[in-house]
Amino acid sequence: MRPELDSVGPSTCSTTDSWLKELAGRVPALGSLLAASLEQQAVRGYGHTLHEICQQPLTWLETSDIAVANEELLIRAVRGARGEASAEMVVLTGSGSSMYAANCLALPLQGSLQVPVVSLSGGQLLTGGKRVLPPGRPALVVSFARSGNSPESIAAVDLLLEEHPACHHLVITCNRFGKLVTSYAGNPRVASMTLADRTCDRSLVMTSSFTNMVLAGLSLAYLDRWAQYREVVETLASAARALLLSHAGCLSEVARGNFNSAVFLGSGPSFGAAMESALKLVEISGGRVRTFAETYLGLRHGPLAAVHDDTLVVCFLSSDPLARAYEQDLIQELNRKQLGMAKVIVGDGILPELLNPGDLAVECPGLAEAGDDAAPVLHVVVGQLIAFFRCLKEGLHPDSPSVNGAINRVVESFQIHRRSPRDRE
Repeated sequence: MRPELDSVGPSTCSTTDSWLKELAGRVPALGSLLAASLEQQAVRGYGHTLHEICQQPLTWLETSDIAVANEELLIRAVRGARGEASAEMVVLTGSGSSMYAANCLALPLQGSLQVPVVSLSGGQLLTGGKRVLPPGRPALVVSFARSGNSPESIAAVDLLLEEHPACHHLVITCNRFGKLVTSYAGNPRVASMTLADRTCDRSLVMTSSFTNMVLAGLSLAYLDRWAQYREVVETLASAARALLLSHAGCLSEVARGNFNSAVFLGSGPSFGAAMESALKLVEISGGRVRTFAETYLGLRHGPLAAVHDDTLVVCFLSSDPLARAYEQDLIQELNRKQLGMAKVIVGDGILPELLNPGDLAVECPGLAEAGDDAAPVLHVVVGQLIAFFRCLKEGLHPDSPSVNGAINRVVESFQIHRRSPRDRE
């Protein structure tokens, strides 16, 4: 058993309690759920998940404080300490939701750091070996993990430490007791940044852990602009509060609709949010809702055939004018061809003509100000709410929705295979 995590401090608890009370009082869809005692919420199987979704605006501010406090560590990881070379490329890795967090960050970090940045899953690293990474160049490998105990996450770091001596490692995790932190304590090639304990979601599904790891990783794009980083996170936190207060009820109604499949659309960094949202809905519904994620332009190349009369289409809009022009064209094509049961369109400044009767516009003022690089954390909150309310409609427990035990909070141990020395040559 892992050690019990510390509870949050009194002032943080007080702030969270007041925020939950405000939500309960102003959002009827959340009121009855939050009004139940913690014991009742636990019995009904939704307490952890609901609190972890709702706490995100507060935890994002905590994460920005942690990132700024770790400024020296982060700068050293990217630019190297005395006598060490700066990273000439960055590899972002994780498994499951943690991998989708990496996908949200590849483009923003590449644009800021001006070095190649790639996202590779732990599974790709284990099965691909040295072919996966360009040879020879100094690289920073950033590993994302909620628990830090996933078998392939640990095995991937072990493999790279052994076979790629030019790689240095940064672990971003929500669990200071996880093996990704404890196994490499004192190793000069592995640094770690641990987020607040309450971001280590107790629910089976990842929610606040996902968004907080994305924001922690995004701090690497602001190594010389910490004041701007804080402003972006504050803007996102304010927008998330407004989203929960204004749209949770409408999203609850959408989630209880008669759809049997859902597609999530995103461009650039928000394609990672689309993948994470699709995963949330399929795992929390016990697989009863079929889901997939796609880019707007990619949908036309075959997957459009899977958009039926019982398909919910969730559209994460960019603020970039060029990207949005392509996105709006695709939405208008869906309207013209009468594809999909209904749409949920999420963005800042949504054109009314994109909406059909029965569609929902989730306006997010401030999202354009935060920018597309930061938008995935707000987009994915919409996916989380749809998934949460759908789980309740299905009669399942959001904290542990896998009735047959097919999936668990942490992936079960499995055998790690290694290539023979001869095969590595």
